[in-house]
Amino acid sequence: MIEATTGTVLYYKNQEEKRSPASVTKIMTLLLVCEALEAERIKLGDNVRISEYAASMGGSQVFLEAGESFTVEELLKCTVISSANDAAVALAELIGGTEGNFVAEMNKRAKELGMNNTNFENVSGLDDTTVAHLTSAEDIAIMSRELIKHEIILKYSSL
Repeated sequence: MIEATTGTVLYYKNQEEKRSPASVTKIMTLLLVCEALEAERIKLGDNVRISEYAASMGGSQVFLEAGESFTVEELLKCTVISSANDAAVALAELIGGTEGNFVAEMNKRAKELGMNNTNFENVSGLDDTTVAHLTSAEDIAIMSRELIKHEIILKYSSL
């Protein structure tokens, strides 16, 4: 547990133990989306066409269909509010071209933040095909602290 503004550790236990993060993975996904918005690589009003791959995601989803178009803002809301795997993949494809490219960006950003116990294999946290999709409590605190610096996330996560 850390204090968000200073990063001061308030309590820790097994903070470096690696575990499967499941949908907590989307914290890093959302961080990269927010950073792309801030850098003006994408805009909230940009239209995103849903790929067959994004539409095929299982688990938590909003049942996007291939060929449909949604704005970045709509997909961002779906990802934050519904933890929608299909929306997360659509955003990743927009920014990275493919989910794989975006995952490489996620791992790069994790290293830049000092997240030494983390390896991402996808943007959603679905673990039925992963081998070493892992993170730790310490690393979750690091990326969460970074994410909440972006006010847009707090706008949607408070709904």
